[in-house]
Amino acid sequence: MISCKKFYDGLVSNGIDFFTGVPDSLLKDFCSYVNDNTPQKRNIIAANEGNAIALASGYHLATGKFGLVYMQNSGQGNAVNPLTSLTDPEVYSIPLLLLIGWRGEPGIKDEPQHVKMGKVTLNFLDTLGIPYNILDEDYENKIINAIEYMKKNKAPYAIIIKKGTFEEYKLQNKIKTNYELNREEAIKIIVPLLGGRDIIVSTTGKTSRELFELREAYEQGHEKDFLTVGGMGHSSSIALGIALQKPDRTVYCFDGDGALIMHMGALSTIGNLKPNNLKHIVFNNFAHDSVGGQPTAAFNIDIPKIAKANGYIDAFSAETEKEIINAMEKIKETMGPVLLEIKVNKGSRQNLGRPTTTPIQNKETFMNFLREK
Repeated sequence: MISCKKFYDGLVSNGIDFFTGVPDSLLKDFCSYVNDNTPQKRNIIAANEGNAIALASGYHLATGKFGLVYMQNSGQGNAVNPLTSLTDPEVYSIPLLLLIGWRGEPGIKDEPQHVKMGKVTLNFLDTLGIPYNILDEDYENKIINAIEYMKKNKAPYAIIIKKGTFEEYKLQNKIKTNYELNREEAIKIIVPLLGGRDIIVSTTGKTSRELFELREAYEQGHEKDFLTVGGMGHSSSIALGIALQKPDRTVYCFDGDGALIMHMGALSTIGNLKPNNLKHIVFNNFAHDSVGGQPTAAFNIDIPKIAKANGYIDAFSAETEKEIINAMEKIKETMGPVLLEIKVNKGSRQNLGRPTTTPIQNKETFMNFLREK
């Protein structure tokens, strides 16, 4: 395994001291080290990977230096537009270093949402004409080779990170909150308050895992819940698509602050179309909790005000059990779209499991439930 400090020092000593991107589970140790040892204006946790490519491009235009963009390989999808239409040698020819966590690597067991991108990660880079190497103990030469390529070709270069590449590093500069509940406790309060025909679309990550285990604990089925295991940031748009076609059913979107921020433009579409049966609940723990706990931008924004500015009929915020119950009563009485932000502490159970049904099984039982009159 590679020391996060030694790899970081190797980058900095070779002139790479600007970092941006979206944290990833395979990069969480390195991203945590960067977070603890880099000024905020030189380590920008972006809304999405495409934004990070643009940030690094702006940094290069202003300084002539190379920025580093970190991401999970699923984020290559968000990055493809600026990589092909901005940084590509046939457009502006902007060099930057991509640090990509290889989830779903062939031969390594992983979750279903990572399998496809794992298979095509390297081919994806080949198609884009972006050369790469896979990081190993010879990291110093790998860094030098990347820099030499970027200097010569004025183009992006990628370094691929396999599972277990970095030594463990625990985030020191942790977000400190003191709310009454964590996310799972808040979910346990909300779900029993919903109607028998109500629908839940839950965001990727631990929110869906906690919802699944709650149904198991209550000995309930999972047909009412669409568990968005992939597609971070898109749960609200999925919920919108359902709400417009099922106006007689109430659709709840269980979202997270990082996911909301990643594709915040969805709020504008929801607010413009105004589905009166869409109820948007955001569990805000101010962190990318599933991938190391690095902070989101949620500390500096007012989510309810943003929702209302985008055309939501109303928006509330809650922190305690009593406030959540009162807010849920308001939501039920309010024509949508309406948003409830619930401020919670980050963290989850160590023994939190994963859904035992496949995504296809989840989809089919969910669609059957939607067909019921």
